[in-house]
Amino acid sequence: MSGGVQFDVRVAEAEPVSPNVRRLRMERLDDGELPPYSAGSHTVLTLDVEGRRFRNAYSLLGSTLAGGRAYEIAVLRSPQSRGGSAFIHDALAPGARLALSAPVNLFPVNRTARRHVLVAGGIGITPVAAMAAELAAADAPFELHYAMRDEASGAFADALVARHGAKVRLYVSRRQERIAVGAILEHQPIGTHLYVCGPERMIEAVLEDARQGGWPESALHCERFLAPEGGEPFRLRLARSGIETTVGAHETLLESIEAAGVDAPYLCRGGACGQCQTAVVEADGELVHADHYLTDAEKASGKAIMTCVSRLRGRELVLDL
Repeated sequence: MSGGVQFDVRVAEAEPVSPNVRRLRMERLDDGELPPYSAGSHTVLTLDVEGRRFRNAYSLLGSTLAGGRAYEIAVLRSPQSRGGSAFIHDALAPGARLALSAPVNLFPVNRTARRHVLVAGGIGITPVAAMAAELAAADAPFELHYAMRDEASGAFADALVARHGAKVRLYVSRRQERIAVGAILEHQPIGTHLYVCGPERMIEAVLEDARQGGWPESALHCERFLAPEGGEPFRLRLARSGIETTVGAHETLLESIEAAGVDAPYLCRGGACGQCQTAVVEADGELVHADHYLTDAEKASGKAIMTCVSRLRGRELVLDL
């Protein structure tokens, strides 16, 4: 099964919240309600840009546990954009029509936790700010640590401080301020859970500090939506469908499969959930794994690939689709 239920929406608002981040508010075309979601959820937005179709996952701002008529996302202008983020920043205006998926939560708040430590870097503040709002509404104890390059790039920083006060700590890289994760975690009570979202290197550093401090894996939570990297084009054969096509230099395996008319499975489209895992029949070349789902042993076996972010470095790939 593919991405599930889709909703046709119109862009009701599109505004910058920092020099490189734009907020979109989207409402259903039929004026009905969109499904409720909890903090940490994401939606997959479908964008048609100059003859190409992109389906990109974006974390949802806030939470609408009772349902609502609109979803909001914040989109970073990526310097490595394949077209999606540039289109949202440069061409998408109020009134534009899009499609989005029903929400999925791969990064939920643990309701049994005694306390919550939230850590965000850059655009990773999107799901983390939603968690802070949900925890504040539930009167649950938390603290939020938000790292940014400079004050101008800190999307929602002022609003977070105004809303949550001393529970929020800001760190500005240009002032040589760093999150001292070890010190933050050292005196947390047993039963505290840690949540982190941001650049890959930051996530790994925060989790490693926590592990070195003896934190159990069950108390560590992160969200990673990887931007797929390009590469040299290669041939793709879908064994069961009898289809042959070419995966372009800036196209993902999943996008190529969809463009060929095959309803391939996916959920996060960011290499995290495992939904798009597909069996490899044959590979004339090297599988380039970019996901965080398959184990090292599974990657080395060459028997499976995550079509949303991984690809082949070689001539031809044959998949069991």
